[in-house]
Amino acid sequence: MTPHAPSPHAVDPPAAQQPDWPDPAALHAVAADLAGRPALVTAAECDLLRARLAEVAHGAAVTLQGGDCAETFDGTTPGRIESTYRTIRQMAAVVSGGAALPVVQVGRMAGQYAKPRSRPDETRDGVTLPAYRGDLVNGREFTERSRTPSAGRLRRGYERAAGTLDVLRGLVAERGGEFFTAHEALVLEYERALTREAASGAYDLSAHLVWVGERTRQPAGAHLNFVAGVRNPVAVKLGPASTPDDALALVDMLDPDREPGRLTFITRMGASAVREALPDLVAKVTTSGARVVWVCDPMHGNTVSAPSGHKTRWLVDVVDEIRGFFEVHRSLGTHPGGVHLELSGEHVTECVGGTYEVLPAQVPDRYDTACDPRLNRGQALDLAFELAELYAVSTPDRSEDEGDGE
Repeated sequence: MTPHAPSPHAVDPPAAQQPDWPDPAALHAVAADLAGRPALVTAAECDLLRARLAEVAHGAAVTLQGGDCAETFDGTTPGRIESTYRTIRQMAAVVSGGAALPVVQVGRMAGQYAKPRSRPDETRDGVTLPAYRGDLVNGREFTERSRTPSAGRLRRGYERAAGTLDVLRGLVAERGGEFFTAHEALVLEYERALTREAASGAYDLSAHLVWVGERTRQPAGAHLNFVAGVRNPVAVKLGPASTPDDALALVDMLDPDREPGRLTFITRMGASAVREALPDLVAKVTTSGARVVWVCDPMHGNTVSAPSGHKTRWLVDVVDEIRGFFEVHRSLGTHPGGVHLELSGEHVTECVGGTYEVLPAQVPDRYDTACDPRLNRGQALDLAFELAELYAVSTPDRSEDEGDGE
């Protein structure tokens, strides 16, 4: 499989949320180095995930996607990788039991090292520095040296992702099943450097699935242009202001052949908006004949402040958005394809609620996230049991289709 080389005559569309790299020559050298390294995943694995997501699109499976809001280089230890993998696997077993359907497991792992930001800079005590954009770009420490984007971090990201995948493959070999990886295709120099040509086209082999977020899905922008050109299954996040025309334009751009499993819409509406904002989107896309996967991200629309000032999320709001997501699909006769969660396999205290309850005053106690608050393992399993109940109600009875074929 050969590195992907864009046409020298192509004009790159504008790219949002990109770092202000101070040394373009160093960036070019690192990108060239990564382009010559082995791919992190294979095209065959990407094709397999696309086939599994096609089953979700047809209502014959569900997908569970989860992991860190932002992975850190220091956090990619075998123990933490295993705890996240184990949590997703346990959640999948619970959900599968309720849905009586297979669960496609996808980790926000081995590449979720970059984050978009609402502001390009941050000011503390009168000092203004670039915002932290994830370990792939710069450091969390509030110093000029740490916050200056460094191209060498792209190479470190590749190496950490390779190490994470080694651990994951060992876990899958030991315990069986399938496990896929995904991240936001945000830093385009990294994504392009790991794109390779195969017989069926170009693949971004930094992950099995890549998505485009709310802040970078400009119709004429570089991120949608990039994912339109790769054969991976791809996803796009849709917020409460998204219109049916927006969604249909994305289908035309990213899934022109109407291939089930190619395109996932990850809706992030918020508990207060999902029941009003989602129905028209689902109805119009379904009427168009497109077979997309509908996935609920109940995290990003439900962020509030704890008494300490830390960002947090209440588990009851997360659950309410998921319930609204199911209610919409139930009313339209469509398939709620799954959830997309920010979670940790550790006992963090970043979100409020749960059977082993985290109280608002306890949020700072174990607040380890590099960006947004994550469900801890207990809260994630609470959510899995809620999903199992929702799927048990929503999944059609297939008993009449079973028998001897006559």
